[in-house]
Amino acid sequence: MNLKILLPFRIFIEKAGVLRIVAETCEGSFGLLPRRLDCVAALAPGILTYEQEGEDEVYLAIDEGVLVKTGLDVLVSVRHAISGTDLGQLREAVDREFLHLNEREQSVRSVMAKIESGFIRRLAEFQHE
Repeated sequence: MNLKILLPFRIFIEKAGVLRIVAETCEGSFGLLPRRLDCVAALAPGILTYEQEGEDEVYLAIDEGVLVKTGLDVLVSVRHAISGTDLGQLREAVDREFLHLNEREQSVRSVMAKIESGFIRRLAEFQHE
């Protein structure tokens, strides 16, 4: 398989000859092999694992995103990714970086929603005057 991991502003990894991929979704982990049917999956923050022939498994900490498999091409689009060799440190990075980021994003979205609703309310009041 051909694996390409995309971040918002660059290609993080592009590998050919990938034998298998394991990714995490909200429903749990699932694996991809070359002959698996085409699919799309929403990825949860977690560890993505892939293996190439004659090499050790590679672990990547990824943020939420989307995985698309079409034929032998697997495209993963995520917000953030960290590569490493120690699985324990990568799991800590997921907990520390990605899950904490989501909490901050939720608070920012909440503040923005309050600002937007206040703006709309004031605009409506202005139009009624």
